[in-house]
Amino acid sequence: MKSALDPRHKRRRQATKELFAYLFEPQKVGELASEVLKKQKKLDHEIEASAVEWPIDKLNKIDLAILRLAVYELKFTDTPSKVVIDEAVELAKEFGGESSPSFVNGVLGSILERNTNK
Repeated sequence: MKSALDPRHKRRRQATKELFAYLFEPQKVGELASEVLKKQKKLDHEIEASAVEWPIDKLNKIDLAILRLAVYELKFTDTPSKVVIDEAVELAKEFGGESSPSFVNGVLGSILERNTNK
């Protein structure tokens, strides 16, 4: 289990907060959140393809922020997928609602499966 003091976890936590706040009012964000926002259109396409019953504008905002960060890491970094999904589920437990962890896990699992089978 990762520590709350792990710098990578702290960085993801901060990026999640920034991405969430940005959904309400565009503002200056850190490097990681900025990279996610640059690829937002591609990330949202991946999310929509895996959560077909939930259009982007209907998703819980914190779940959307967590998913964008996680999909960015899955597609554009060399972080192992297991680590990305585990971190996203932990963030969903911390910030999201009761169903957030399973929703985030399901969407990311679907994205991973779809991209692995290409």
